[in-house]
Amino acid sequence: MPYFDLKEFQEKICTQFRPWQRSLQFWTRAADIYTGYKVFQVRVSFEKDVEKAEAMWERQHEHAADKVYSMCYDMGGFFLKVAQVVGKPDLAPAAWVRKLVTLCDQAPGTPSNVVRLVLENELGKSVDEMFERFDWDPIGSASIAQVHRARLKGHKSDIVVKVQHPGVQELMMTDLRNLQAFALCVQKTDLKFDFFSVCKEMEKQIGYEFDFTREANSMDRIRSFLRETNRKSIVKVPRVIKDVVTRRVLAMEYVDGIPILNLKDEIMKRGIDPDGKIAAAAKQNILRSLSLAYGQMILNSGFFHADPHPGNILICKGSEVALLDYGQVKELPNSLRLGYANLVLAIADNDHMRASEGLRELGIDTLSLCEDERAELFKLAQVMFDTKLPPGVTMLQPFADDSSLKKIAVQAFPEELFSVLRTVHLLRGLSVGLGLNYSCVEEWRPIAEEALYHSGRLKEEELKSRNCHRRRILRKMLWWSK
Repeated sequence: MPYFDLKEFQEKICTQFRPWQRSLQFWTRAADIYTGYKVFQVRVSFEKDVEKAEAMWERQHEHAADKVYSMCYDMGGFFLKVAQVVGKPDLAPAAWVRKLVTLCDQAPGTPSNVVRLVLENELGKSVDEMFERFDWDPIGSASIAQVHRARLKGHKSDIVVKVQHPGVQELMMTDLRNLQAFALCVQKTDLKFDFFSVCKEMEKQIGYEFDFTREANSMDRIRSFLRETNRKSIVKVPRVIKDVVTRRVLAMEYVDGIPILNLKDEIMKRGIDPDGKIAAAAKQNILRSLSLAYGQMILNSGFFHADPHPGNILICKGSEVALLDYGQVKELPNSLRLGYANLVLAIADNDHMRASEGLRELGIDTLSLCEDERAELFKLAQVMFDTKLPPGVTMLQPFADDSSLKKIAVQAFPEELFSVLRTVHLLRGLSVGLGLNYSCVEEWRPIAEEALYHSGRLKEEELKSRNCHRRRILRKMLWWSK
């Protein structure tokens, strides 16, 4: 009689049914949150007092935030990335942001014995053979991996070792397929935006993140580009430790800094007024460095770091910015890179006609649901691709009844542009979090002009005319400030 291993049989059954269990868990929780809001919308519509209605909305957001946080934390995997995208001050309700922002670098960790097993299987040596010291308590843990501080034998400087969570890839792919189905439902009923294409691009991008050798090459490429483009690198990119790189393990130099989320506490700790001029200057320098780096990467190179959420940004001495985690990078085809440069100029110049043409050139297919189509298309372009908030607005509500997304249906959105869209929205979230309101298209205007000039799409005479016009405006601004 053949040997029957009951434990092995149970493990196989659990493995086969795990995606089904996870799908059921997602749909149960997502339906609960979604229907909760739909029922509440009916209930609050009967309240005529504006202040009472706002208080009711705040309580609803608090209630829903607890549920969203529990779903993201309990399920882990891809939903930690969802928390990073959604938990932004300009997109989600404040109650959601307060909850979800804590998931940026405090995700559930992998036990030390499992980390040791992954390291030794990947590197082919014992941890004691390779490392003089290895701190088993992780510095941070995210959706795909966690990071540990360590020191290699024979070295004098500390490094950071990134170790992938075992089994996370299958879970995340299941999550993405569920989200794609949910996106199809939502875009057919509530929001006229091509969320399905966005989810498809996320599936492709996240698939790349499981190969740390690819991430190491991306980090080296961006580090070299920024150093060659600028006399002094405007953001710090960690150096890869070549001998400690595999598909599931990645080592890099340790960067000493504080998370950008802790900037305000650090400023106060040093006895500086967080709302004063010194703090404002430091925040502006931080945002300017990040903005310039992203403008150069997206518009000049086309190859860029596509995940600037707060957990990936450290502030070092002298307000120097360090950009971490190169798992999500994107390379734009030249046609999209130059098309986006053209749209940047259109928005910066307040050119409604050119902006409409720019959206079409990029392959963004829209359907007007209002009378003033061109003005609403321009507003939509600003909402999607600029960080600046409109005058008097402290928080953008892209899904409100009077928003451009309700007046212009986005029927098709190119998958490859999602990384640009996501990057701009994360930068906007950072600027709102820092208490600054700046326009990335204004910052990127000269970079876009340079990109279009070198491609032959902007003639030398037009470039000179633009530069002269900008200098005249600058002189007027300086004269009026006297």
